[in-house]
Amino acid sequence: MARRFTIILALAMWPALCAAAEPSRDPAKAAAGVYELDPRQAGLEVRVPYLGFSSSTVRFTRLSGSFDYDPATWRATRVSITVDPKSVASKSGALGRRVVAALEPDKHPTIRFNSTRFDSSADGRGRLAGALTLHGVTRPVTLDVVFHGVGSEPRLGFSGRGRVKRSEFGMTAARPFVGDMLDLTFEVEFVRK
Repeated sequence: MARRFTIILALAMWPALCAAAEPSRDPAKAAAGVYELDPRQAGLEVRVPYLGFSSSTVRFTRLSGSFDYDPATWRATRVSITVDPKSVASKSGALGRRVVAALEPDKHPTIRFNSTRFDSSADGRGRLAGALTLHGVTRPVTLDVVFHGVGSEPRLGFSGRGRVKRSEFGMTAARPFVGDMLDLTFEVEFVRK
């Protein structure tokens, strides 16, 4: 009987529990502080075009990053993210090995993005401009970003997209078989320290 009562009580409270878990899309609701990237909830995928017919996807699995956050001036927040170029995973092990070889991680042990400006709209979408250092070359990059909200931990979630030309970063190996334009997609969550 006690178990049945517990199940009925849990079902009755379910709508309230779901409402409490709903993240706010208002960045001003996030608490001030230093936020660090949650490595369990972070990934960067890169689509690599091949022969003009298709693209293969590789995923970087080791990312780190942080930012100082002030809800009163959230548009001025500057984020720094580092990617380990050896952390490539792909369905094709051979493609992963080729990507790692092209990145030359022994000479260039990190991929880094440092933001410089954020322009946003009311719907949680925006453009994040910054400097990307890849293969030892630093170039300006702008990413399309979506803010998914702030949770109670506090935790902030983002996703985004961008495009870069690998030739602009000194990576021209395997052309013309491998295309020049790389599509980037990322999903990240940050947690306050």
